[in-house]
Amino acid sequence: MEKKEHPLNDLMSATMEKIRAMVDVNAVVGQPIQTGEVTIIPVSKVSFGFASGGSDFAGKNQKPEAENSFGGGSGAGVNINPIAFLVVRGDNVRLLYVAPPIDGAVDRVVDMVPELVDKVTGFIEKQQEKKDNADL
Repeated sequence: MEKKEHPLNDLMSATMEKIRAMVDVNAVVGQPIQTGEVTIIPVSKVSFGFASGGSDFAGKNQKPEAENSFGGGSGAGVNINPIAFLVVRGDNVRLLYVAPPIDGAVDRVVDMVPELVDKVTGFIEKQQEKKDNADL
């Protein structure tokens, strides 16, 4: 006699498939948007959860060899929040937050790195120009 799969397995599988269909990688890192020489890439925070449950129960006039009845349900929730945009112009990449980032020291340092690199590069280029002009 073939063992039949429990209906709860089907219920959970169907719920997970629907969540997978809604939440893919494009929900986290969106499709790039090209505007002239600038590319904008949206970045979002995605969170989701689901629950499934069910129960087997015997009917009032059920014969002993009959399968039990099954009652169950499932639910899911998805939350997608845009948090930032990656702005790419040439070799320059900036992260622009939609809302202020978390006020942690590490977050502030990470935010400052692109700006700091730009300033140091600009300073070095100016010093090189001054040296080149002095050599003429």
